[in-house]
Amino acid sequence: NIFRRRTLIYGAGERAASLMDLRRRSDRRGFRIVGKVAAPGDTIIGDRSEVSMTDGNSIADIALEKKAEEIVIAMDEKRGNLPVRELLDARLQGIDVIELMEFLERETGKIRVDLVNPGWLIFSPGFRISRTRAFSSRTVDLLVSATLIALTWPILLLVALCIKLEDGVRAPVFYRQRRVGKGGVTFDVLKFRSMSVDAESDGEARWAESDEPRITRVGNLIRNGRLDEFPQLLNVLRGQMSLVGPRPERPEFVEELQEKIPYYGERHAEKPGITGWAQVRYSYGASEEDALEKLQYDLYYIKNQSLMLDIMIILQTVEV
Repeated sequence: NIFRRRTLIYGAGERAASLMDLRRRSDRRGFRIVGKVAAPGDTIIGDRSEVSMTDGNSIADIALEKKAEEIVIAMDEKRGNLPVRELLDARLQGIDVIELMEFLERETGKIRVDLVNPGWLIFSPGFRISRTRAFSSRTVDLLVSATLIALTWPILLLVALCIKLEDGVRAPVFYRQRRVGKGGVTFDVLKFRSMSVDAESDGEARWAESDEPRITRVGNLIRNGRLDEFPQLLNVLRGQMSLVGPRPERPEFVEELQEKIPYYGERHAEKPGITGWAQVRYSYGASEEDALEKLQYDLYYIKNQSLMLDIMIILQTVEV
């Protein structure tokens, strides 16, 4: 508790209820809620005994009384109800005032799609790629991918040999599949083949399952070691992918997900990556629900991307 920020929630309606998703202790490692105050226009959701009323007191006075270090604005209706003068008084007395979206982004490492609006995406800091950032990202991509290929080629050659031994000399070693890249442009992603040759003989695209029956014995081994991903380093050298970025998805799934999930197309503002923030923060998933969860991490990465964040993701990927 010494290192947790003492947080006062201003709001008790639907937006404030989104904080209840952070129920595990690990989800609240950066803050401690010291109170929840109902705002005008809120329909109180949840346990009313946990909600205080202002009773004529200013929000600044309430925050001082509870020794809060920050106030999170989680009102359902701000127009005409935001106590600007009181919040300014709180700021002048050393109490931070933070909007709910910014607070959740800071604490969860993702952007809540169900709470976001186009105005927030436009005016919030981030979502900006400078020429320096683009140059540094491409330089790291070239240096790291070339070095990895040079260091691991004997292992990659052994993987190719094992695939041939299991499925026959004429069986293909690599698997090419159309994926959606930056700007919605499609390209062929390259991977070691881990499924049977006739895995999609009917031409129908399917989500991969956790206990996938189409995976071969060698394919199971190289998937567990992530070795099937290594040929994508050639996609990185070609400039179709980056080392770090949103995972590229199949066009058939993208078209469907863009119709069902708001802001899904925004993940194509950046090059797809072999690894990424969503990959190290969220377990493997292959469903629409998983796609929504991963999108929230992808939007966080696109908004906050930097060389240091890339390095941290690469280090966590090595650990995985």
